[in-house]
Amino acid sequence: MKVLIAGIGNVFLGDDGFGVEVVRRLSERALPAWAEVVDFGIRGYDLAYALLEGYECAVLVDAVRRGGPPGTLFKLELDPEALPGLVSPDGHAMSPDQVLGLVRELDGRPPRLFLVGCEPASLGGEEGAMGLSAPVAAAVDGALTMIERLLKELAEEAEARAGA
Repeated sequence: MKVLIAGIGNVFLGDDGFGVEVVRRLSERALPAWAEVVDFGIRGYDLAYALLEGYECAVLVDAVRRGGPPGTLFKLELDPEALPGLVSPDGHAMSPDQVLGLVRELDGRPPRLFLVGCEPASLGGEEGAMGLSAPVAAAVDGALTMIERLLKELAEEAEARAGA
């Protein structure tokens, strides 16, 4: 099994740096050899090309507005076919759905996808901002636990398939 854990976000835009902080902290932990942790930051093209490298699964970690209280965590399995396609690509500001659109434009097929997200309090405003807000910073440990549980579930699924 080969799994990519991709941190997405801009550290100069407040809580948008959530995914970057989570993968920074995750890279300090003992993980299975088949799990690769990468900080993609705002490099959408790099992430799109990485998703073409034969991963069985990818976990995207990002700040995403869903209307909940700041710091709310969620895990979703994404259907790449249901996401919108690529619209005027910007290599420094591509959203996950635009990255997946680029993968399709490159005649690729994304791997199985999960999103571990956090509701932001602030994305820095016009001036930008360094650092996570208090509720989003407090959610980082929960995101680490969520990702480690997901990796365990994926390993159990792989074992079950191998034993079948």
